[in-house]
Order: sequence, then structure tokens, then C-alpha cells
Amino acid sequence: MVRNIANDLAAADYQAFAGVEFEFMNFETPPKDGYNALAARRNLAAFLRDNAPATLRTLTDGMFGYSVTRPTASRDYFFDIIGRSMEFGCPLGGWHTESGPGVIEGALKVCDFVDMADRVTMFKFLARSLGTIHGVTPCFMAKPFSGLSGNSGHIHISLADMNEQNLFAPADPDTNAPWSDVENLSHLGRHFLAAPTVNSYKRLVENYWAPVHLSWGLEDRTASIRLIAPPTCKPQAIRFEVRVPGADLHPHYTLSAFVSAGWRGVQKKLELRIPPLTSKYP
Repeated sequence: MVRNIANDLAAADYQAFAGVEFEFMNFETPPKDGYNALAARRNLAAFLRDNAPATLRTLTDGMFGYSVTRPTASRDYFFDIIGRSMEFGCPLGGWHTESGPGVIEGALKVCDFVDMADRVTMFKFLARSLGTIHGVTPCFMAKPFSGLSGNSGHIHISLADMNEQNLFAPADPDTNAPWSDVENLSHLGRHFLAAPTVNSYKRLVENYWAPVHLSWGLEDRTASIRLIAPPTCKPQAIRFEVRVPGADLHPHYTLSAFVSAGWRGVQKKLELRIPPLTSKYP
């Protein structure tokens, strides 16, 4: 599926690039008889047969992200993933704690979207495998607990020509753009954004930095699709961040859906009719 879409793009001398960011909650893996028996062999499945998931201990406490001290509480696990991801062929471009107890966010380095689909699968396998070694259970559920932030799986997408020049970047800013949000987005990029999006699951509730309606906006983290464009980035880095998926996404289906939907907008030259959330217009 992913390869077929890539072939369609290549036939028009285009290619798609993607980057995926994962937030995932991490728990101390308990023995069968609970945390008071830590000398025993760890056995998550046996523990959950007799205990509620809410009794699991998160790897770290607190809601604060970007902490310089929280990684030290699990430094072997935290730093092992960084090094092993390079060896495993799914290198990280960003790696830090995020908002929520035990939450870590990893951003896979941008690459061809076909390769990215495979790298997502490999990264999840790597995190779970290293978790087994270090006594940690990573959880990629979109919404492990109500009342806490969910685990997102944000996807960054851009189109380029065969020389890897970003096709979302216009030659010059469009002074006649319908909204100032898209004055630094090419017409091809607007066609890509006009295509349908995909809704998601329980984490899509208000007040948790998750989108709750079909929307887009320039650097708007409450929108379903966040446009990242000048002046907040260089023209070569213009892209869309699709904020709907959770960390439990199926990478091949999800990337196929988003790239093919955007490509449909380009082929049919669909106009962008929905104003941005940042627009002053209704």
C-alpha cells in the first residue's frame, strides 16, 4: 500500500517525506505478586490478571515535560534507547520527557515516508525489547488513563521534487493569500491540505492538547493539522503536522491514508475552503 502510493508520486516526479513523534507512558514492570516482591521475576501479564492497570507504578512522577532530572531516574533505559535506535536503523532526532507521569517523547528523524512506516514499527519493538531488559513496560496506548494527557503520534509530512526541494515552499510570499496563515505556503501545499483527514479515539478530548474538530492553523497546536511555515521555520522545512493520531497508530495504514489524501487534493486541485483557527473570519 505505502509503496504503491510512493510509485504514484514518483510517476509525477514527486516524493513524500515524513517524521513521526511518539509520546508513550512507561511503567515499572512488577512481579506477579506486586511491587513488594521485587526480588522475584518480573511478570506484567500475571500481575494484571489480579490487579487493575491503575495500580501500575509509572517510571517517574510529575506532569512536567522537558525535565533534565527525570531521565536520571531511569538513565540506563533512557540512554540505551538513544544508542540502540541508531544501531537498529530508526534514529531519533529528539528524545525527552513529556507532560505526564512516566511519559517520554521520541521523534524519529525525518526520511522517505515508506521507510518511516517501517521505522515506526522497529522503534516500538526496540522500546519494548529494551524495556524487558531494564524492567520497564512502555505503553503506546492513545489514552491509558482518563484525567491524564494521552499519548500522541504526531506525523509531519512534506512533498518534494526528486531533488528533495520542498514543494510546499513558494518562490515568494503570496500577498493576496485568503488568510495570512498560508502566505508562505505554495498553491500545491494548499491543495494537499484541502484533502480529508482522519479522526481518532479517546485521547481526542478538550483541554489535553489534542484536536477535537476538523481544523488547521499556522503553528496552532489545538488544530487537527498544524501548518509549520515561515516565519517559524525555514522555507525548506515547511510541512504539515497531523495531530490526530495516537501513539497506537498503524504506521503503514496511517501514512498511506494521509499521503494519499493529500495527493488526491493535489491531483484534483482542491481549494482550501476551511479558514484557519487563527483566522479572524467565521
